[in-house]
Amino acid sequence: MDTESTHSGYSYHSSRSGRSNRHGDRSRERHKASSKDSVRSERSVVINPPDSPTQESPVHNGEPLPGEPTPPGEHGDDAQDDNWGETTTAVTGTSELSISQEEVVGLGKEIQDRTQGFRRYLPVAVGSCVGLLMVATPLVFLLLPMVMWPDRLQTCGAACEGLFLSISFKLLILLVAIWALFLRQGRASLPRVCVYRAFLTTLTLLLTMSYWLFYGVRILDAQDEDYHGIVQFAVSLVDSQLFVHYLAVVLLELRHLQPCYSVCVMRSTDGETRHYNIGQLSIQKAALSILEYYYRDFPLHNPALLSASKHRAAKHLAGLKVYNVDTFKNKLRTYLLDTPGSTAGAQPSNGNQSRAMVTAAGKRKDSAHNELYYEEADYERRVRKRRARLVVAVEEAFTHVRRMKKEDERATPSDIMDVREAALAIFPSMARALQKYLRTTRRQHCHSMESIQKHLAFCLVNNMSPKAFLEAYLAPGPTLQYGPERWMADQWTLVSEASVTSGVKEGTEFLLKCLDFSLAVTIKSIPFIRLTEEYIDPKTHKFILLLQSETSV
Repeated sequence: MDTESTHSGYSYHSSRSGRSNRHGDRSRERHKASSKDSVRSERSVVINPPDSPTQESPVHNGEPLPGEPTPPGEHGDDAQDDNWGETTTAVTGTSELSISQEEVVGLGKEIQDRTQGFRRYLPVAVGSCVGLLMVATPLVFLLLPMVMWPDRLQTCGAACEGLFLSISFKLLILLVAIWALFLRQGRASLPRVCVYRAFLTTLTLLLTMSYWLFYGVRILDAQDEDYHGIVQFAVSLVDSQLFVHYLAVVLLELRHLQPCYSVCVMRSTDGETRHYNIGQLSIQKAALSILEYYYRDFPLHNPALLSASKHRAAKHLAGLKVYNVDTFKNKLRTYLLDTPGSTAGAQPSNGNQSRAMVTAAGKRKDSAHNELYYEEADYERRVRKRRARLVVAVEEAFTHVRRMKKEDERATPSDIMDVREAALAIFPSMARALQKYLRTTRRQHCHSMESIQKHLAFCLVNNMSPKAFLEAYLAPGPTLQYGPERWMADQWTLVSEASVTSGVKEGTEFLLKCLDFSLAVTIKSIPFIRLTEEYIDPKTHKFILLLQSETSV
């Protein structure tokens, strides 16, 4: 799409009319021939060949666009390729300016990002508005009578003033509870709205509107003079809001705590599998919990280990030759019939040759497991060798640090080396062995030199042993142990046949896809366990030990 411009069907040919008759007749003949093969619309988008004007200097109707430099290819008639009719592609359209496919993809991504941001913050905005309305409504109930008809209100006694104290503390408790339950940083962006949150928001809004309707009809219109009753009405609203918040705690925090299902999570590339127990959750909430477990428990995904197995398989398949038996028989029959002096006696030799070739291929196939066995044995031997060298190098470096530490105790404070400087000083002695080990285990991309030096300084500050330092490199750790740039999966796609807002049940299956791999999730119900009791009489455990007084000599 680097070289393209836009022409209409009429304007293109009109711009060509001023050129030579020979070239115009040839162009019209090609145009007529091409119009017989396929039907063109009056407006079309033409993608120019590589030697035509590029997108940096587009041409419209034979003339450059305003503000664009004149392309050098229009100065002469010979600059146009004579074979333009065979090397161009016409795509119907109505656009006046050219646009590349990359720009279309970028525009789609920009619209998608804006839509995702809108979907992410819309529930937060709606919940915030409903929460502010819920908290401000009791206070407005108390203030409106004092503003609209203060002279007609009855005097608030001691009981009424006690209700003021009660509603103040209840509102304070409600604010703290709302802050603890709802005003938390979101852990993820879900594809759909949570059903329970939408239900609680609707219930809160319905409750508040009902109180407002009753307040407007029975208090504002009638201008009720009993201020004590108005305060009690506001207190009842705060009590109802507290009960709604209790319902929110039960639905959002307590309902899913009891394990009900067993989840099997398998990574598609290497088959790494884990099992977890979850409670009553929707599919999208279960997917979010599984992803949190994944970053905590699964080892880091390493594509380098997978490429080694693919290389081995490709190498094995390259040594095999695949033959079409029917084609071979037809060619052999044709050869025997066309060759003079050929007899049927030549057929057994050709058959023996083909059988020999198939037998050789079968032997190579049978020896594949031997090659795999020796390859894995050689790999394990090289890993053990590199590991032994790394352990020795790290132990020698830490021994040198301990020796220098004892010498620093007798040295002056100005000569004492900083921990960061000590880490930089001993790192070269182990860097080569560590680099070779990481390359052998194909984990060199997981650790940068800066991260290794920071970890080494951390171990020296906390007086850790060489084994504690090597634990982060000898075995692959969980995904969260490494930086976010090593995760290679920051956006996941949930693929499910059922609605993601529906609850999980027996046999539910869904897929969590990222850029390089996917997680297959299968859900099974935890069986109902029937536990019975069996009573054992304590008297049945009593026994008598009889010892003979006489012993054999």
